[in-house]
Order: sequence, then C-alpha cells, then structure tokens
Amino acid sequence: MSATASRSAPEERLVNLVVALMATEQGLTKDTILSSVTGYREQLEAGASKDALEKMFERDKENLRGLGVPIETIGNRADPDDLREARYRVPTAEYALPDDIVFSPAEVALLNIAGGVWGSESLSADARSGLRKIRALGIAVDEPIIGYAPRIRVRDASFPTLQRAIEQNRVVTFTYLRPGEAQPRERRIRPLALVEYEARWHVYGFDLNMDADRTFLLSRIVGDVTVRREKFAPELLEGAGERAVAGLRAVAARQRALLEVHPGTEASLRLARRAQEAPQDVPQGIVVPYVDLHVFADELASYGPEVRVVEPADLRAEVIRRLEATVVLHGGAV
Repeated sequence: MSATASRSAPEERLVNLVVALMATEQGLTKDTILSSVTGYREQLEAGASKDALEKMFERDKENLRGLGVPIETIGNRADPDDLREARYRVPTAEYALPDDIVFSPAEVALLNIAGGVWGSESLSADARSGLRKIRALGIAVDEPIIGYAPRIRVRDASFPTLQRAIEQNRVVTFTYLRPGEAQPRERRIRPLALVEYEARWHVYGFDLNMDADRTFLLSRIVGDVTVRREKFAPELLEGAGERAVAGLRAVAARQRALLEVHPGTEASLRLARRAQEAPQDVPQGIVVPYVDLHVFADELASYGPEVRVVEPADLRAEVIRRLEATVVLHGGAV
C-alpha cells in the first residue's frame, strides 16, 4: 500500500464521500466512487481488490446513514432490484439550510471557535476546508468571545490501527491493563467494531485466547496495536456494532448509581443527560447507569464536592479512595 493510502484516515474518507455525493445531481456509480474519491482511489491504485473496496464502501454507506446522512440509491427503473449500475447521491435539498437562515457575526465567531476546538492531528484537510467556507461567507467576525478554546482529540491513539484492521479483516494483538492488575496481559482478537459509548471508545471483537466475544476500552490499551497477517471472514462484521452497543447497554442496565448532585454545577449538567427516572421510594437524587465501575469512579471524583455517591457501596468506596489520594498528593492529611 502506498504512503498516501496508509495515511488516509477513515473519517477523511467519509468526509470525501459525503462531499462527492452532494456534488452530483445524477448520482455516482460505485465504480466511479472507487476510482475517483480520495480514500478509495489510493487504495485501488495500491493494489487493493475491488471486492474489498466494495465492501468498504458498503460499510461506509451504512455508517453515514447511521449518522443521519440521507444517501439515496438510484437503480434501474425497469428493474429496481438490479443494483449493478446503481448510482448514489446525497439529495442537497435535505441538507440545504432554509434561505431565511443567516448567521450573525457573533454566531460565525462561535462556529470558528467550535472548529478550532479540534486538534490538528484530528482534523483532516477536507474538514479544515469547512472552516474556510464559514469564513468565506463574508461576514465580519466580532472580537474574540473568549480568550482561549480547549483542544480535543477525537479518538485514542489505537483507533486508526484498529479501524484499518477491521477494514482489512485482520487479527490484532495488544496489551491490556485491567483495573487492579499489576501487569497488562496480551490480547489476541478479531476486531469487529469500534463503538462510542458514554463518550468513550471501545473495540468489540472475538477474543481468540478466551474463545468468546469481548469489549475493550481503548484507553486501557497499553502501547501499540499490532496487526497480524492472519485474516478472518468479513461476514463476521455484519451486525457487530449493534451487538457491541446492545452488550454495553445490558451491562449499564444492571449497574445503576444513586447520586446526589448540586444543581447548576458541571456535574449536574453532565450527569442529568444520562439520568434515569428514580424509583418512587428514593426521596432525592438521580439514578445514572454505568458500564465500568472504575471509569465512572474517575469521572465522579473529578467533580469533587459537586456530587455524592449514595449507592452502590463499592462505587462510593472507589470515589472516596480517589479523593483521598488527591488530598495526599497535594500534601494534605486524610
């Protein structure tokens, strides 16, 4: 594979695909897309098989539809089920803003700030062109609304390697450190899906050492992910993302925390969005489901006095342990 193809991140390919499908009224055939859209073209030129690229395109199409992008398939009018020469497009009418919507200078400034939040290593050239289009509206921007903007990375360091392994149907190995364990252990999995849940990325796959499906937090992967030559059947990818999310939701349904949160605080704003209706016998507080005890304890401890864990006891103990460690770290006495 060429250097250009290897550097092409999956999200860049998706952006390029959306731009191409919005730029055509008649629609583009699959062959045209694979041979001309950046992200597919480089891999085709580097020797990737057409079958593999077609499967990649189908997954990309479903991912975009899952994100709310209305991709339209235009088939043969005489035989609508014949998709060999089908054309694809994104109807611009469904994406265009109404004519009566205008941006004020302050709103344009906010859009620029929002775009500036993303770190340069996370924002592709195609995405950066979106900021240039905002600035090309010709609206004078007010003085800076705030003095600084935060920087955000869209993913963990292992994300690109895992995504490529999924696209290539290749087994990966990595070392994984679970809470409470002194040393990380090597995992060997067939990676089937990357899913975001509770603002954290997970990789779902089949653990070849444990002979079972497993879900791993990307933030607990230690070191680099190694892509092996061993391959697996692409059919295993079908429905993997849905299975992963369903499994995480099932875990969260079994683990719920009763919290007392000070109103108007950051904790209140963030936790209320995930809260469930409290049982009638609970006089006060909110109920928040969670997947991972230690990850949730980290989050709750970061809010300091804004939140108090009522139950369960093991979660409360983990939060207290973190708060006590913070006090000791800063020279205080517990």
